[in-house]
Amino acid sequence: MTSEQTTAFDLSASFKAYDVRGIVGESITAEIVEAVGAAFVDVLKLEGQTILVGGDMRPSSPDFSKAFANGAATRGANVELLDLISTDELYFACGYLNRAGATFTASHNPAGYNGIKMSKAGAVPISSESGLKDIQALAEQYLNAGSMPAAEKRGQIGVRDVLKDYSEYLRKLVDLSGSRPLKVVVDAGNGMAGLTTPAVLGDTLLPKLPLDIIPLFFELDGSFPNHPANPLEPENLRDLQAAVVEHGADIGLAFDGDADRCFVVDEKGNPVSPSAITGMVARREIARAKAQGEATPTIIHNLLTSRAVAELVEHDGGRAVRTRVGHSFIKAVMAEEGAVFGGEHSAHFYFRDFWNADTGMLAAMHVLAALGEQDGPLSELGREYEPYVSSGEINSEVEDKPAAVERVRADFAGEDVTIDSLDGSTFTANDGSYWFNLRPSNTEPFLRLNAEATDQATMERIRDRVLAIVRA
Repeated sequence: MTSEQTTAFDLSASFKAYDVRGIVGESITAEIVEAVGAAFVDVLKLEGQTILVGGDMRPSSPDFSKAFANGAATRGANVELLDLISTDELYFACGYLNRAGATFTASHNPAGYNGIKMSKAGAVPISSESGLKDIQALAEQYLNAGSMPAAEKRGQIGVRDVLKDYSEYLRKLVDLSGSRPLKVVVDAGNGMAGLTTPAVLGDTLLPKLPLDIIPLFFELDGSFPNHPANPLEPENLRDLQAAVVEHGADIGLAFDGDADRCFVVDEKGNPVSPSAITGMVARREIARAKAQGEATPTIIHNLLTSRAVAELVEHDGGRAVRTRVGHSFIKAVMAEEGAVFGGEHSAHFYFRDFWNADTGMLAAMHVLAALGEQDGPLSELGREYEPYVSSGEINSEVEDKPAAVERVRADFAGEDVTIDSLDGSTFTANDGSYWFNLRPSNTEPFLRLNAEATDQATMERIRDRVLAIVRA
């Protein structure tokens, strides 16, 4: 292979740490996807086996699914096309059927993007450290050669629908049939929750639950005509907040585009933090695991979740394990520790009963169950789990990120703080009054600050002091 050929196809722009993501027609095309499908089969040694391929509601997803399937079949794998699926439906299918699979989605990215999330059998994640780089290299090789070799026996391509199995499985994990009646506004953001919500929480496939679902933007539309399907941005929650108040609803749920993350607002339209949701679900999962004879159930939380999470876990007789940010790290630690549940500040929630994978819908069901088994409003219930004041994530554009962190270290050198370097630098006041974390972005010139304190004044004082140093 000549050096000219080698540079013809370079997929490094779209192959990220945990998945593939790029601009349709530029860094991700049907030709590229077909080569990736072939490489997926070769790297994971799946010739003669059956793999699963689905996609979200983006206009390019059906064609990309077929191209990936064609590449996989050329290399001798059988393919079952799952058609329209949420990302957690892929994890379900890979776990439940014990098969490797891929889904086409760019999660919360704008309409012009698409990507691939890939998984080994049993919903084991594939990252740059566990096969993704090898898939990239082999796909580049096939593309630069202009063709890929055909296996002795071409694979068959069929179709399979997993939505009902997925819905039944989730309902077995959280039984909502005995809940008090709840009025629930769901903002699907024109993403895949528009398909999964009626199936799991509604009565399109299964018996009716005591839930009155008020749908917002359930039409599947990858152009996102109403607002971006990224509930992490506060402005994208405004429609949901207004609808909850207008309808006098008990709770509002917002999903991102591929429905693997879920955000919650209370009956007043106020967001309930992902840390509070982590605590709420952790309490339920600890109780359930203990009822099944587990002495000290383990809960994983990343270092940016509220310290209330670890305190609650210890109080309830569980064991809290702190980890760095990122779903492949969380999933790996979940498996190593045999953890029953894991939560992140970004509203990714992981369950042992869901093959250690993240699912927004199962987290939402736990919150509905917690709300439905008591009489108080969600605002009161949520307050139990949010005793501290948080800054949220604040980005500062900094060219020399290490120098900025060193300036903060120097400024706090005389303070009674402990500093650790698990993921960025976390400064914790030894009197328990505050902590903050400074974390450099891997992909952008940003330094990210998260701060938490026992009261608003302390949080603001620490936040403003750190930002002044960072931005000096």
